[in-house]
Amino acid sequence: MKLVRLVKAVCARPSIREIMGPLQVRTFQHDFVPRDPNAKPKRFKYPQVYDPYGPRPPPSDKVVELAERIAALPPEERRQIGPTLTERLRHPKMQVIADEGMDLGAQGGAGAGAGAPKAEEKKEKTAFDVKLEKFDAAAKIKVIKEVRAFTNLGLKEAKELVEKAPVILKQGITKDEANDIMEKIKAAGGVAVME
Repeated sequence: MKLVRLVKAVCARPSIREIMGPLQVRTFQHDFVPRDPNAKPKRFKYPQVYDPYGPRPPPSDKVVELAERIAALPPEERRQIGPTLTERLRHPKMQVIADEGMDLGAQGGAGAGAGAPKAEEKKEKTAFDVKLEKFDAAAKIKVIKEVRAFTNLGLKEAKELVEKAPVILKQGITKDEANDIMEKIKAAGGVAVME
């Protein structure tokens, strides 16, 4: 039916309004209801603390009694409640987060204070970095070969790394590995240091 009407319309060359029908017309309408000038604003009661789970039922009498008994305990006995409950309820132990590689900035983390530098001096360093300081221009190819041997880099990457000297070649290795790498670079004609 629509097809027949369309064919007739195209053949007779009527106006677009005749083909499409009347265009959409919208008269002006209010999108809001005018406010009553005598109405008072609504006052909402906001809770003291935002609780995303909604209101909770009050605790039972047993829980209230238990909380009062815990509050009445001396501090040294209160400290034993947490570990005892953890053991009794078989909760997994909390893992200690290592902060050795983190930059804690000026505050220095939990161990900040007067005793922190002394603790660092007593602790022996276990991870070392090898830094290429310089190399002879004639021995550049040998140094690149040695760098490729212990870094698993391609020729291009090793060449770019060596040309950036002074640069760190390997990080977080043992003292023996660092000494071994330093000897190899020295034999090839470069100067490396351990940090």
